[in-house]
Amino acid sequence: MEQGGDGIEGSSVRLGGGGSDSRWVDGSEVDSESLPPWSQFDEDERGMGEEVGGLRRRLSKKPRRVDSFDVEAMDIADSPSHRSKDLSVLGTLALAFQTLGVVYGDLGTSPLYVFSDVFSKVTIKSEVDVLGALSVVIYTISLLPLAKYIFIVLKANDSGEGGTFALYSLICRYAKVNRLPNQQRADKNISSFRLKLPTPELERALNIKEMLERRSSLKTLLLLLVLMGTSMVIGDGILTPAMSVMSAVSGLQGEITGFGTDAVVLVSIVILLALFSIQRFGTSKVSIMFAPALALWFFSLGSIGLYNMITYDITVLRAFNPAYIYFFFKRNSRKAWSALGGCVLCITGAEAMFADLGHFSVISIQIAFTFVVFPCLLLAYMGQAAFLMKYPDLAERVFYDSVPDILFWPVFVIATLAAMIASQAMISATFSCVKQSMALGCFPRLKIVHTSKKFIGQIYIPVINWFLMIMCIVVVASFRNTTDIANAYGIAEVGVMLVTTTLVTLVMLLIWQKNLFLALCFPAIFGTVELIYLSAVLTKILEGGWLPLVFASFFLCVMYTWNYGSVLKYQSEIRETISMDFMNDLGSTLGTIRVPGIGLLYNELVQGIPSIFGQLLLSLPAIHSTIVFVCIKYVPIPIVPQEERFLFRRVCPKDYHMFRCIARYGYKDMRKENHHAFEMLLVESLEKFLRREAQDLALEKSVVDMEFENESVSSSDSGNRSDFGELQIPLLSDTRNKEIGSFVSQQGVPILPSSLMSSDEDPSLEYELAALREAMDSGFTYLLAHGDVRAKKESWFIKKLVINYFYAFLRRNCRAGAANMSVPHMNIMQVGMTYMV
Repeated sequence: MEQGGDGIEGSSVRLGGGGSDSRWVDGSEVDSESLPPWSQFDEDERGMGEEVGGLRRRLSKKPRRVDSFDVEAMDIADSPSHRSKDLSVLGTLALAFQTLGVVYGDLGTSPLYVFSDVFSKVTIKSEVDVLGALSVVIYTISLLPLAKYIFIVLKANDSGEGGTFALYSLICRYAKVNRLPNQQRADKNISSFRLKLPTPELERALNIKEMLERRSSLKTLLLLLVLMGTSMVIGDGILTPAMSVMSAVSGLQGEITGFGTDAVVLVSIVILLALFSIQRFGTSKVSIMFAPALALWFFSLGSIGLYNMITYDITVLRAFNPAYIYFFFKRNSRKAWSALGGCVLCITGAEAMFADLGHFSVISIQIAFTFVVFPCLLLAYMGQAAFLMKYPDLAERVFYDSVPDILFWPVFVIATLAAMIASQAMISATFSCVKQSMALGCFPRLKIVHTSKKFIGQIYIPVINWFLMIMCIVVVASFRNTTDIANAYGIAEVGVMLVTTTLVTLVMLLIWQKNLFLALCFPAIFGTVELIYLSAVLTKILEGGWLPLVFASFFLCVMYTWNYGSVLKYQSEIRETISMDFMNDLGSTLGTIRVPGIGLLYNELVQGIPSIFGQLLLSLPAIHSTIVFVCIKYVPIPIVPQEERFLFRRVCPKDYHMFRCIARYGYKDMRKENHHAFEMLLVESLEKFLRREAQDLALEKSVVDMEFENESVSSSDSGNRSDFGELQIPLLSDTRNKEIGSFVSQQGVPILPSSLMSSDEDPSLEYELAALREAMDSGFTYLLAHGDVRAKKESWFIKKLVINYFYAFLRRNCRAGAANMSVPHMNIMQVGMTYMV
């Protein structure tokens, strides 16, 4: 059976028992703002000169947007994302100490392998080689992590959240560049959504905004850029554990006789298996030891580096002279260029300072890096350089050889622990990145386990965890040495940095509205350095550099395919929405029998009646007395305040008893899965909406009466069109902060008498509330679509291949939609749908 011609087909209804196989679109796949069923009134409101009859028609209609109310939507006690980050000095220092264990693990373990990789490509023949390499490392750390991230990029956060998707969501709020247009005008009333555009350079910012919104190619390019950066981060999640653990374990090769490459690989695999196996327990139980362990590690790096400088050669301080960089390249030419692939490893993990910002504050990350991480890393590299000045032949395992013999085993234990912590931080960052991608409709739905009731950022994604584990083991077993892994590692890191540089530049121009010269200096300086590093690491594609490109290409295809299919699916839903004329012709009985009960119909549309409802009417002999169209929607902000979670609107006339509920979540919000609590909250919220609607109707009726009273007193002004200009402003533009009874007319007379507020004088309200309670007592039924998406017959072959096979495979094997709460199968009703896109 086909409905709507080229759009949607539907054929079957399934009752009960099929909840686990259901497929419906979650809140990340939502409809754009389409014409509301009352749009004919909007046309009347645009003019300034309607006649009195037009005024009466406008004011006698139901309120246009009574869709927000104060309601407690979620109960997340002591959620750090909801708490203010304004801490005392001691609190800020404590938070800075905690960042050592989460943010700087990867950056802190880089001294294990930087110089060993650099001098595997350049042979040390004079002190210029050592001083030149050290100078490159010093200025790389100073330019990128310190100058770029600490002082600039950290300020480009999205309400305290960092990462490529946080930058993308920030840009989406200032310009409609999201290919999945899920924005509504009501979203801009969310307190954390509101935009504050500064006045300087405003014209240029608006021109950029208009250009981004007008050209679909730029929207696609921006999305691809963000997806590529996210793919590189996931690639880091694979390479970081492999690189860090192997580098730490390789220290045993020179200490234990007969401990060869096979033993290093075997021990590394065992550690990786243990590391990924404990992920399901979450980091909250062991995270208390992360910060002290990394603090001890940084103290060891600084102390050993200072000892080596004093013991071997204090003159390595000459490396602060950038002229040694020139001498290094002049002496080694192409080999020096190749060695840059090893030098870039000194900043691996720098992106974590921005990606993990949501768990901390900007000032805490700045303090920790400036006063602890940065000086300790400089001392560590200068100490190794001083050691190489005296023992140039020991560059292969310079870190462990430069450690005093009496401290080898303690340092080895701390190094192994630091490597595991660095891996843990990157794995957690990968989980967070995938969750953000899912929330913004760019990744297939997967099972997410929240491992901590206190910290909503601590999550566990089983599928991603086991995928990372398998890939890490394959990388370690295949490469068997850290040199080739390092070549791959550098490409992933530089790729993410280039994406961040591009997005931050766009933020400077569009949002910060900086001077054009200053804004372009940012990519000119840092982008140039990163492009130089990228050109160096790309020369190692055949020596392991192909690995992150394969990972990035795979995840890019998965994410873009999911986004592309999702966009086509909701566009098909928009085309096939049921017209209001059809609903009016059916009447309040909807052409069937209305039985007591509440039907919750989950769909992705924020406006219009979805076609699945037509399939229900065609397939079922009866329909529930109250119908609520529920849309789980993610907006491009981290957190939606609890009191601003829901929007309610009425669909069709009152006697239809049909409503729309839009539940809005940020990409860092956690949703409850207790369907009983959700049902009670929904009914309570719906009752508040009905009462407020009745109050608004009474207010508008009072305004009409006052207008006609004024006309009878001053008939000479009745034809003046300016008298009605004030009515263009919504009557209840700020209902959250003002009670209805406080509205006062220009003459100082209350517009709405208190008697009009009484529900006793509104029998229709009491009748509707009683009908709602009766329906609630009869129970809830979840109406879901079991959908299949197919390309039209006339589509191109590539589109058919992507939609009919790739996207269909992802839909079949991904988790059910966001409405998948703990609902008994007997309460679920499914309708088979086929979407032709």
